[in-house]
Amino acid sequence: MNTPLPALRRILCIGGGPAGLYFGLLMKRRYPDLQVTVVERNRPFDTFGWGVVFSDQTLQNLKRADPESAQQMADAFNHWDDIEVFYKDRSVRSTGHGFIGIGRKRLLNILQERCLALGVDLVFETDVTDDQALAQQYNADLVIASDGLNSRIRTRYETTYQPDIDTRKCRFVWLGTRKTFDAFTFAFEQTEHGWFQAHAYKFDDETSTFIVETPEDVWQAHGLEHMSQEEGVAFCEKLFAKYLDGNALISNAKHLRGSANWIRFPRVICQTWVHWQEIRPPHAPPLRGSLPPEGAGPARGGPAPDPGRRIPIVLMGDAAHTAHFSIGSGTKLALEDAIDLADEFSGAAGRSESMEEVLKGYEARRSVEVLKIQNAARNSTEWFENVDRYTGMDIQQFAYSLLTRSQRISHENLRLRDPQWLEGYEAWLEHRARPGATVGRHPTPPMLLPLTVRGLTLKNRIVVSPMAQYSATDGVAGDYHLVHLGARAMGGAALVMVEMTSPTPEGRITPGCPGLWNDEQQAAFARIADFVHTSSSAKIGLQLGHSGAKGSTQLGWEQIDEPLPAGNWPLLSASSVPYGPQNQVPSAMTRADMDAMTAAFVESTRRAAAAGFDWLELHCAHGYLLSAFICPLTNERTDDYGGSLDNRCRYPLEVFAAMRAVWPADKPMSVRISAHDWAPGGNTPDDAVAMARLFKAAGCDVIDVSSGQTTRQAKPVYGRMYQTPFADRVRNEAGILTMAVGAITEADHANSIIGAGRADLCAVARAHLADPAWTLHEAAKLQTRAIEWPRPYESGRDQLYREVARQQTLQGSVATPDPAEAP
Repeated sequence: MNTPLPALRRILCIGGGPAGLYFGLLMKRRYPDLQVTVVERNRPFDTFGWGVVFSDQTLQNLKRADPESAQQMADAFNHWDDIEVFYKDRSVRSTGHGFIGIGRKRLLNILQERCLALGVDLVFETDVTDDQALAQQYNADLVIASDGLNSRIRTRYETTYQPDIDTRKCRFVWLGTRKTFDAFTFAFEQTEHGWFQAHAYKFDDETSTFIVETPEDVWQAHGLEHMSQEEGVAFCEKLFAKYLDGNALISNAKHLRGSANWIRFPRVICQTWVHWQEIRPPHAPPLRGSLPPEGAGPARGGPAPDPGRRIPIVLMGDAAHTAHFSIGSGTKLALEDAIDLADEFSGAAGRSESMEEVLKGYEARRSVEVLKIQNAARNSTEWFENVDRYTGMDIQQFAYSLLTRSQRISHENLRLRDPQWLEGYEAWLEHRARPGATVGRHPTPPMLLPLTVRGLTLKNRIVVSPMAQYSATDGVAGDYHLVHLGARAMGGAALVMVEMTSPTPEGRITPGCPGLWNDEQQAAFARIADFVHTSSSAKIGLQLGHSGAKGSTQLGWEQIDEPLPAGNWPLLSASSVPYGPQNQVPSAMTRADMDAMTAAFVESTRRAAAAGFDWLELHCAHGYLLSAFICPLTNERTDDYGGSLDNRCRYPLEVFAAMRAVWPADKPMSVRISAHDWAPGGNTPDDAVAMARLFKAAGCDVIDVSSGQTTRQAKPVYGRMYQTPFADRVRNEAGILTMAVGAITEADHANSIIGAGRADLCAVARAHLADPAWTLHEAAKLQTRAIEWPRPYESGRDQLYREVARQQTLQGSVATPDPAEAP
């Protein structure tokens, strides 16, 4: 018998959407002897919804999996390359995006017809209330639970699947119109209560999808929840009339009453996708709905049902995961789930694997790919939930922010799609950064644009992030720091930050951390600052902070965050809360302790100014002393410095204000915060915005937006640029310059962040440890004329350019660029 596994002869797909139909036809196509049945509650060839969108890449995946159905889809697809954004009575249009759209009904018809042609049994008008009884009835060896967003099967076995369902903040309604849009259209309209947005695209020669979306509070303020379906559609039609050219908006959800067609998107994530169920003989009455067609089910022959069998029930498509419609990936995920599991079975046939091994491999690999899409979808969802955050932008940047909202579409990806449009946008940014300057044929990339803060102008937007080096002696920075910081200053970055430096001996994290409480330490820093100023065009900044409960620990390459084996010094913190059970219990600061500590910070600030630093940052993050006041998990005080966020920020603000008073007025000050504690009961991004507003009012110029490390219980969600959304929120809601940090490793990341207005500076840490000239090398990869070369090389730029290119070629990172492109 031609089957992928001896134990697999009969497949039952519950749910006749894209996932169930496509998996059924793929398995039947590859293994004709399999018995495959798809059970659907609706009538044959009946469906709801309008059009769905794929990328060109998805179509290629479909062509590989089943050329026949892919060709039918391709024949029915509408293809377009343009995106047009309408905002504040203006529009921006870009091209090269490569979308294809098809009506949902047409897509399902193609899959249904292909299933029938291959011999898949389709059972309609059967509402499955008991999957176990149905599995027993069809003697299934594998059940695919493709029963959609509101999956009954997922709910029945939720102890196994562990679904996390997050109902998002916007209401949306899925409509259609006879107006045919020639681009994927985003239209934004402001009302007296807030913003609405439309997502519109053509999916056949006569019809377009028209989704209207708005935050829940705006929806309620307009009374839409109390309107009939017809009234709600009429409201949308009037609001977006200028885009409809006299065409009506149409609903095909007449089965819903009142405002029930306005829904909130549920983001579904399941911890596992496979449940193993023992199938016993049925004792319940027959299933409701139509009987299986003649020849389906057990009547086809084979062994009688085994009362003791264990079979897997595998979630697929929306039952397992959802991705917000704003990135158009729900149907894509469902079809690619089917492809991936079918491929896993095909590979297993040659590896002699068991069913358990096949499904374990499928879930392990596929769940990672799905999570990548879901993370992008989360970013996109949050952008549309918070349109008001970006409405202070001009349309050029608003459109760029929209296009890059998921963080999967990057600056250089946009250049591949539409180089002319992107160069125009780069020129627009450069005109803003350099008013009156002449912009050349190749505009400066965003990360290399200058930035002026108070009286200081940074030559570009790249910062060498403060990184603990554990190499000071008695708090004195030595030759190591001169080489470490000097090399990075000559490497092209605009600002080089010294690691967290303590105002007191007891405020160091480790015995190897620097301090600034005596003349020797001040002189050592002055030496480094002088070198940076005389040997490069970079600026140098100092980060001042006290370790609090995280002090008196071992060097970073020993046992990080663990107490010293001997010689520990006493610790101070906001409350007597240790960083961990193995760490010392700190003493809660008294008023006298606080006054003395403020005076120590002020003295270090005076010394930093005397040493010649250009920039000063106060460390209020990562669980150190001032962070311990701000974080509710470490602040248990009952006085004026505990309780509310305003109270918890009170002492850090006192310290900041005292430092600002003695720091030169023309020099910037920044504050590093933990924007998210990543732990239950801790600070959230909402709190970060409030913190930023407080520090801004106190005279802070830039918020350095980090997260976590305030408690050992923190569980961050890591990924590319994973902390950038926090910098975005703080910048665009609190109205203050921000510095983004966290997994920024490429010029493309930095250009995307700066270009979208998510932050004004990008702090790059580990990449600068590996390559002191990271900025120069990344700029050389861009082959830009905007590189500002270190002074020793001003007369030999071609030679330096060739040397950079030679090093990259040896490292295999890029092809050797044309020296003629050198500045």
